[in-house]
Amino acid sequence: MAKYDDEFKNSVVQDYLSNKGGYKSLGAKYSVSYGQIRRWVAVYIHNGDSGLTKRSGSPHSAEFKLSVLERMWREDLSFSQTAALFNLRGGAGVVSSWERKYHAGDITALAPKPRGRPKQMNSPEPPKPSCELPQESKTLQELQRENEYLRAEVAYLKKLDALVRAKQQAAQKKRKP
Repeated sequence: MAKYDDEFKNSVVQDYLSNKGGYKSLGAKYSVSYGQIRRWVAVYIHNGDSGLTKRSGSPHSAEFKLSVLERMWREDLSFSQTAALFNLRGGAGVVSSWERKYHAGDITALAPKPRGRPKQMNSPEPPKPSCELPQESKTLQELQRENEYLRAEVAYLKKLDALVRAKQQAAQKKRKP
């Protein structure tokens, strides 16, 4: 929810424009910073009543941001003047960040970033081992070598298992006096 409604902003701006006080005196009267009143007045002067109304927060395109920066540079405007001219929410800070991003990384840096939590990545399928090629593509010699390797592996594992069991049995016999 907005801190100040449109009617309140409009009444403060109208008080300023009708010379009922300056920025500081109106700020003290309404408990608003004088800088905020200055921004409201500038936006009102450039955009009228529509400048004080709340807008949706749709992101600006990179082309729009670049056109804002080009006009600012061409007319030698300040960040505050540019924000008021284009009715940008966020004020001078938005324009200065656009300029910083542009100088850091070209127009692509001005593109709006996606909002929200990033989508879950799909877990990639693990690569298949090279020995599991389709059987049609393997030659007879390759299949024989693979078979020989697998038999040796099984024999090795059986021998290892037998040695481990023998050690366990020997350890149990030593415990029983």
